[in-house]
Amino acid sequence: MKNKLMENTIKVAVLGGGSWATALVKMLCENLDEVGWYMRNKNAIQHIKEQQHNPNYLSSVEFNTDKLKLSNDINEMASYADYLIFAIPSAFLHEELGKLSTSLDNKVVFSAIKGIVPESGLIVGEYFHNLYNVPFDRIGVITGPCHAEEVALERLSYITVASSDEEKAEILANKLAGPYIKTKISDDIIGTEYAAVLKNIYAIAAGIAHGLGYGDNFQSVLMSNAIREMKRFIKRIHKMKRNINDSAYLGDLLVTGYSIFSRNRMFGNMIGKGYTVKSAMMEMNMVAEGYYATKSAHIITSKQKRKSKTPIIDAVHAVLYEGKDPKKTFLKLTEKLD
Repeated sequence: MKNKLMENTIKVAVLGGGSWATALVKMLCENLDEVGWYMRNKNAIQHIKEQQHNPNYLSSVEFNTDKLKLSNDINEMASYADYLIFAIPSAFLHEELGKLSTSLDNKVVFSAIKGIVPESGLIVGEYFHNLYNVPFDRIGVITGPCHAEEVALERLSYITVASSDEEKAEILANKLAGPYIKTKISDDIIGTEYAAVLKNIYAIAAGIAHGLGYGDNFQSVLMSNAIREMKRFIKRIHKMKRNINDSAYLGDLLVTGYSIFSRNRMFGNMIGKGYTVKSAMMEMNMVAEGYYATKSAHIITSKQKRKSKTPIIDAVHAVLYEGKDPKKTFLKLTEKLD
């Protein structure tokens, strides 16, 4: 009973103003009387207060503003909440945390970022552990298969909440669960976070292939090879008992590789159709996490004494960072897949 009481008094805040942050706030509002929400855009905060929806992302979602504690001060939000859910794109996380002066002692940090922090080459959990001394038992990860756009439409979605401390994962999972949100917990924080990062690279590969005119047959072979490549990559980094066919790994990969809502796939599709990286990014006006993840994953594999076999990551890296021709690169890739 005491635990249940404590669980009910836990304050939760989401940090970020994008579509995934908006979706997470929507889920939490179903279960909590008050939800903290930090975003740096003052105009967006004002708009939410006046019009009950985020003007820039998932604007169909209507909020009960009485439940929202909105702020553009990251320190105010870090002081307020016990559980901090970071949903700031990894490319901006380092800069945003530069403003943080509030201690993260006794805070539980969950990453919903699905990216590698470019300045450090670390996944978000490792980043908080190494730079902010947050112990691993107070770090967690929120992963899919779950697209923010489908949460907005209240379509059935699945979330995996991972933490080495099962109780913390359970507490947050209960606060996210709802009629259209099914949650499960996992203790594989490193594996689920790397899977969330890698699937964005494979989604770019799927997009490039589609843009080049490859069909569904090739896409299925690409995805089949991608899950095996992911397994090799993660096993080399963190060996533990895990079933790579679980929703957090394979499910998340499939939705990102096949869905029309996948921004990484859309980004790859534009590259396959002949856009330059810069022009594709400008046109999308959204961050494709896989772009940064490709560079970081490539650095990780190149530092390994015995390099993991990662032909898909290598092909995407060659196109995005080495200026290689997508058509020729993917023609070579088809020879390496089975």
